[in-house]
Amino acid sequence: MDFNLFMNDVVDAARKDIKEAGYEELHTPESVDEVMKRQGSTLVMVNSTCGCAGGVARPAAANAIHYDKRPEHLVTVFAGQDREATEKAREYFEGYPPSSPSFALLKDGKIVTMLERHDIEGYSAVDVIGKLQHVFDEHCEEI
Repeated sequence: MDFNLFMNDVVDAARKDIKEAGYEELHTPESVDEVMKRQGSTLVMVNSTCGCAGGVARPAAANAIHYDKRPEHLVTVFAGQDREATEKAREYFEGYPPSSPSFALLKDGKIVTMLERHDIEGYSAVDVIGKLQHVFDEHCEEI
């Protein structure tokens, strides 16, 4: 099996999962800057191809948003794939080291809090859903 073809399939499936969940993909630094200018709360899911992204983070991203309170904007960058967009997004995550997968909650383009890889890896999707919904309760409005 050709490794590049295999990886393309993995990446395509990961992109499809998060898009079908309702997240807007950001592929360029310009698209990241444009989104960060939006008023209100924005959840940025930093996607990746690792097992904890596919088994925990993406399912949590898809299910946590079915809640009374949630961010107004749902976006994603893909670490290792859309490198420049991911680097630009991380510039907004002031005080947090690069981490993927991860979730950053921003309000009016300013970081509020972040669930880093260590908050995801080793936990179940249900655990991470609970962590995200706790963040939503603290920082988001009812939608």
